[in-house]
Amino acid sequence: MDADFTRAVVDGHPVEGGFDFSLYNRNMMLSTRGLVHPSAKKTGTTIAGILVKDAVVLGADTRATSGATVCDKNCEKIHYIAPNIFCCGAGTSADTENTTALISSKLELLRQATGRPSRVVTSLTLLQQYLFRYQGHVSAALVLGGVDSTGPHLHTVYPHGSTDTLPYVTMGSGSLAAMAVFEARYVPDLSIDEGIALVADAIKSGIFNDLGSGSNVDICVITANGRQYHHNYEQPNQRKYRSQRGYAIPRGTTPVSSESIVDIRSLVVVEEKSMEDE
Repeated sequence: MDADFTRAVVDGHPVEGGFDFSLYNRNMMLSTRGLVHPSAKKTGTTIAGILVKDAVVLGADTRATSGATVCDKNCEKIHYIAPNIFCCGAGTSADTENTTALISSKLELLRQATGRPSRVVTSLTLLQQYLFRYQGHVSAALVLGGVDSTGPHLHTVYPHGSTDTLPYVTMGSGSLAAMAVFEARYVPDLSIDEGIALVADAIKSGIFNDLGSGSNVDICVITANGRQYHHNYEQPNQRKYRSQRGYAIPRGTTPVSSESIVDIRSLVVVEEKSMEDE
């Protein structure tokens, strides 16, 4: 492969516009020198939502992973956007948390300026514009749900900024398993209790059929009167076998390569101030 970094040339003149394959040539040259190209990192989550009669029900699992390692067994993936709008996040946890926090802040300022409750379509527009700007490099796949003056709404927002509006949606690595439950059992105008049971079963389907999803089930119900958040609504993976004697880890199990003890009293200055001095 020719390692020419210049743009394409036709009849001695550089081509303006069109496709530019110079980076491809560069990458092929780097590969011949032993560079290993980064690959997409797999993330694991099952999030879902459905429209029920006059409400929206959102659900998520609680497992956070880093590759094949389970980092957190009981994290929260349902994020606050506005008092009447919540959002489930799949992908990179830092991206989902900061993206939802940014949009939540913008909506708070808008409510302060207008004196009106937030609209779901407003949050949807802000999210898709923000994610489209970064062309998928912000790894946030979202299920957005809320109830406003026009009724309940449910949307999905993909990392590249595209959106869907459907009566039931799933996202994440366990989305196919959860969607199978929705496709088989969803009917319009479910009651809130029926919707909670259906979403919980869909999330459990992802938990038991996807290695990236696991632990517990979180549920959030949004109505015109407010929201009800049920953390650990179901805990299908409780530990069944525990030693009656407990678990004693002897010293030296984990080797210590070095040890340093610092007296923090030499680093802290404590000043006592009486109430009379104020």
